Amino acid sequence: MRDGLDLYDTTIHEGHQLLTSGELSSVQLTKAVLERISRVEEDLHAIVTVTEDLALHQAEEADEVLHGGSPTPLTGIPVVIKDNMCTKGVRTTCSSRMLEGFVPPYNATVVEKLTDAGMVLVGKGNMDEFAMGSSNEHSAFFITRNPWDLSTVPGGSSGGPAVSVASGEAIYALGSDTGGSIRQPAGFCNVVGLKPTYGRVSRYGLVAFASSLDQIGPMTRDVTDCALVMNAIAGYDRRDSTSVDYPVPDYTKSLIPDLKGLRLGVPKEYFVEGMQQGVEGVMRAAIAKLEELGATVDWEASLPHTRYALAAYYIIAPSEAMANLARYDGVKYGFSYNGDNMWDAMERTRQYGFGPEVKRRIILGTYALSAGYYDAYYLKAQKVRTLIMQEFARAFQRYDALITPTSPTVPFKIGQKVDDPLQMYLSDVCTLPINIAGIPGLSVPAGFHDGLPVGMQILGKPFCEEVLLRVGYAYEQATDWGRRRPPI
Repeated sequence: MRDGLDLYDTTIHEGHQLLTSGELSSVQLTKAVLERISRVEEDLHAIVTVTEDLALHQAEEADEVLHGGSPTPLTGIPVVIKDNMCTKGVRTTCSSRMLEGFVPPYNATVVEKLTDAGMVLVGKGNMDEFAMGSSNEHSAFFITRNPWDLSTVPGGSSGGPAVSVASGEAIYALGSDTGGSIRQPAGFCNVVGLKPTYGRVSRYGLVAFASSLDQIGPMTRDVTDCALVMNAIAGYDRRDSTSVDYPVPDYTKSLIPDLKGLRLGVPKEYFVEGMQQGVEGVMRAAIAKLEELGATVDWEASLPHTRYALAAYYIIAPSEAMANLARYDGVKYGFSYNGDNMWDAMERTRQYGFGPEVKRRIILGTYALSAGYYDAYYLKAQKVRTLIMQEFARAFQRYDALITPTSPTVPFKIGQKVDDPLQMYLSDVCTLPINIAGIPGLSVPAGFHDGLPVGMQILGKPFCEEVLLRVGYAYEQATDWGRRRPPI
């Protein structure tokens, strides 16, 4: 058995072998992770709520299954879940004062599925408030710090889950992705993050940001773990009207260490103006490695409508957010301000319950949907969305997958962009077109620039996550970037 001090650094599949062989118990593994949390959380601030008692109880139950039941690959493995997924009996805050004391009476579907698989929940991950942000600086509670450099951001909005996986505060995590919120922090923290096809994983129990864009996905230490988590959470759910009844493969069967026969395109529009030269250098080396592994690479692929994706996204997403956040009125649940009358109470509830970024997006959405501007902004953005979807569909007639950077930069300094919304929004320029199109995207560690991680993004056809996992796995096996750990 490993030295107890580094048990927290295992992967799901390594931990599963230790657990099923009897070399390790889930209680031992869980205690190692909880001790790691107590040691580093003061520096990282990745977890809103640590669920120590629940975790140890679930670990004891997992050990009973491991000794005499039918364990799954996730049985007894500690996880952090982003704090916008409902967990029965455990508060779910969305890192907002509005829901600071909210304890859901039910579990999200993905939480139900992980519970059935034998998960051990060690905490709820910090995030940008209501998933609105690209740096995790918009949490109402505290800023999460990147374990590779505590002066830099971890990305957002799933910064807490990404940091927890990178630093050993969890073996894996679940995040949500509306415009890059799984992939960008995965790239910034040197872990694997997958945004599945829209409709592949149930959104029931996910607190809505932008309902036509949101998707739940795994954040893990390697691609094998990503496939194992997808096996557990993917599938149709009648409680989610956007869930698609489509066959779910065994994703682990796609993990092949070569790329022979695959056609890969490199869209030139994703090497955007303002991209750091070091990031471009890492990406070119990574794509060259894919060629060495047997793939045919077209370096001149083109997606010309990409340039309009950022503008379309920041009309569609705030418009949907405005509609979704209208439910927070201080009456039914959450924060409530006791005003002079109903209207005053509602106004003050939203004034004090929402943070500045959430208010900004509500204002943007209200403007885009207002009389006289709907056709000029929202309707036009939806037409652009259709063009982007059609463009991706044409590209996938030629290519099995597309390769892009996950972000045009390495993690930036805390405070560097927080007062400049446009620069902050540009952090997602490589990831948000994928949500607009509803296709899957995978970020894998691709190298480092100035000592900070760079992610490679792999894009594929709808419901073809196994192709992305194959590309990511082959690259991962041929390099050691994903095996590097932060110095904390």
